[in-house]
Amino acid sequence: MVDPRDADASRFAGEALSEGRPTGWFEPLYAAASGGEAVVPWDLEAPHGLLPEWGRDVDGSGRSALVVGCGYGRDAEFVASLGFRTTAFDISETAIRDARARHAGSGVEYVTADLLDPPAEWVGGFDFVLESITVQSMPLSLRAEATERVAAMVAPGGELLVISGVRAEGTDVDGPPWPLTRSEIEAFATGGLRVERIEQAPLPANPDMTSWRALFTR
Repeated sequence: MVDPRDADASRFAGEALSEGRPTGWFEPLYAAASGGEAVVPWDLEAPHGLLPEWGRDVDGSGRSALVVGCGYGRDAEFVASLGFRTTAFDISETAIRDARARHAGSGVEYVTADLLDPPAEWVGGFDFVLESITVQSMPLSLRAEATERVAAMVAPGGELLVISGVRAEGTDVDGPPWPLTRSEIEAFATGGLRVERIEQAPLPANPDMTSWRALFTR
């Protein structure tokens, strides 16, 4: 059964996938939501629940950060609050416009960009990269490429934090989202990245549910 909050995303994704546009549903979803005609299921009033615990002892002063698929910017603003010089991007122009409006005066640089075709200067360009539930919103056919693109953004000596829903190995799911298996989480350890920690952590708002929280270093 589709969660009611996922219904609009599923509808727009289904239309785009049927037309061979696997990432073509994000902008229509955000545009419809901007007009009050749809719900973006990941539009929450706070950063992802697994971020605050991770960030408790983190000092980003003097370090650069990139937030992948930032949506309306909740996670990006949290990362910036830790002292990071933060860039956040989304493929949806409407999402970026609305993020800038929601966080007027923010120090975060909000940019429209495509994870699968990022600016060349971003490769190896960030001390910290956050990938939170973006790769899982892309169909399985794009997973390997998206994973490699995320990993490539991490600078030498940098860190990557990945947060995702959990899917058991060998199971299928009718997404979006398409949560990640453990092997798909481990796949971020590519291009010189090493696994520091992979855990299934309970969500503070719903302790009966867990998500992946994985840290990688280069």
